Amino acid sequence: MAARARRGGLAAALVAGALLALGRAAAAEGGSAAAPPHRRFEYKYSFKGPHLVQADGTVPFWAHTGNAIPSADQIRITTSLKSQRGSVWTKNKSIFEYWEVEVTFRVTGRGRIGADGLAIWFTEEQGMEGPVFGAADKWNGVGIFFDSFDNDGKKNNPGVIVVGNNGNLLYDHQNDGSTQALASCQRDFRNKPYPVRAKITYYQKTLTVLINNGFTPDKEDFEFCAKVEDMVLPSQGYFGISAATGGLADDHDVLSFLTFQLTEPGKEVPTPDAEIPQKDKEKYQEEFEHFQQELDKKKEEFQKEHPDVQGQPADDPFETVNDRELRQIFEGQNRIHLEIKQLNRQLDMILDEQRRYVSAVTDEIAKRGAGVPGQQVQVSQQEIDTVVKTQEEVIRQVNEMRNSMADTLRLISGAQHPGSAAGVYEASQHFNDIKEHLHVVKRDIEHLVQRNMPSSEKSKCPDLPPFPSCLSTMHFFIFVAVQTVLFIAYIMYSSCLFNDIFWVLEIAMRPLKTFFCLGRTSLVPHASPPEACTSAADHHCGRLMDLLTFINILTKSDMI
Repeated sequence: MAARARRGGLAAALVAGALLALGRAAAAEGGSAAAPPHRRFEYKYSFKGPHLVQADGTVPFWAHTGNAIPSADQIRITTSLKSQRGSVWTKNKSIFEYWEVEVTFRVTGRGRIGADGLAIWFTEEQGMEGPVFGAADKWNGVGIFFDSFDNDGKKNNPGVIVVGNNGNLLYDHQNDGSTQALASCQRDFRNKPYPVRAKITYYQKTLTVLINNGFTPDKEDFEFCAKVEDMVLPSQGYFGISAATGGLADDHDVLSFLTFQLTEPGKEVPTPDAEIPQKDKEKYQEEFEHFQQELDKKKEEFQKEHPDVQGQPADDPFETVNDRELRQIFEGQNRIHLEIKQLNRQLDMILDEQRRYVSAVTDEIAKRGAGVPGQQVQVSQQEIDTVVKTQEEVIRQVNEMRNSMADTLRLISGAQHPGSAAGVYEASQHFNDIKEHLHVVKRDIEHLVQRNMPSSEKSKCPDLPPFPSCLSTMHFFIFVAVQTVLFIAYIMYSSCLFNDIFWVLEIAMRPLKTFFCLGRTSLVPHASPPEACTSAADHHCGRLMDLLTFINILTKSDMI
């Protein structure tokens, strides 16, 4: 977030500096934007489906060669087989100076890396077949190469390269044309959910390349790729498109190739071409009727084979959960893509303005160097050199920012694989990782805020309640001593009480003893009364006294 803020501040500073530096030049130019050129569609240099191919298998006004396969909706320049070459070229040479072409194509393959690539041509002669992306080498004109394979190992592919040639240069395959490139940009155009679009404009000796990466269905969602100024091309030439495969292979399909003639404002608009000859008109009318009859016949056959399909809607009005999640992912990534594209466009504008500013400062140095004394010129030269170095450093930083944005966009596009569960999983996993990183950053920020707070505001733990005091050792021993004394007193009291009971029982036994004596006398008739009484009473009283003595012993011995 801090880096993003710094980049935003740098961008704002650059915009302000550019406006201040170029305000005088803008005022001199009158402050009015140049009027756009007049565009006129040229059907003889274009093709687009449906019904692209005629009955004889040819494309009107175009010639194909090599492994190119025209079909009703597109032209497959090369199939996903090894060592394939193919190309299509206009039959007629263009007679207009400035032009604009819009090419819609797909490059699809199973592997993560593809080969070799696709090229869009404007050359003085047709390069039907050759080693440069399926076309001839040593061309006189310009080629815009969509290179898929990284031959030089610099990890700068897939990329778009603009290479000009005067008919004498051989294309540098080993270095991916980097030594001959007039301009380039790094864009991933393989395996996109929508067709990739390229808009190439040559107007007032300036070649501009805009790319639609195929993330959205918006046909006008172009972003800047490359620009070459002061470029001289042949006034007349052929348009073409070619492709080639190597050890790795991709399908290279071209859906449309639309050409427009550009005319400067104020100049006379070119007159339309003469009417189509009657012979060609009859031929086209006959082909149209033939196609119409075939279409009606196929409709009737389909209705007979599928009578239940009639009247049913073609699409399900309700979307599934997976479709809704995939749509939400696409919408979110499209919003991110639009924001990054807008920032990239602003950075490109800033970079262009800074280059103009550096050029103006350099011209001013050259003008002032003629009539100023040596010492003053030297001092002024040093100051201007410092300014120039500063501006170059700013340009370098802007380039780094643009590359960073391009890398971010490439990562977003790599997480997206429509139509597959793996792509949805990778995208959701990517967003989960972002969420985890955000939580980590949030936690770190909270930690820093807590640490930097003043001591009076820092949160403190609540104080613990006072813990109750424990019993001291002295009080414990006093309590035990009191308990012991009370227990001994109770034992002594119980012993004395039992002795009293024993004494009372002993006194009470005396009448019982007399009773036993009287009863025993009546039971022993031959014995004398005293002897009989004494023996019987002693016997029974002795047993009772033994019992009482045993109870007393048990009581004294703490068994009771």
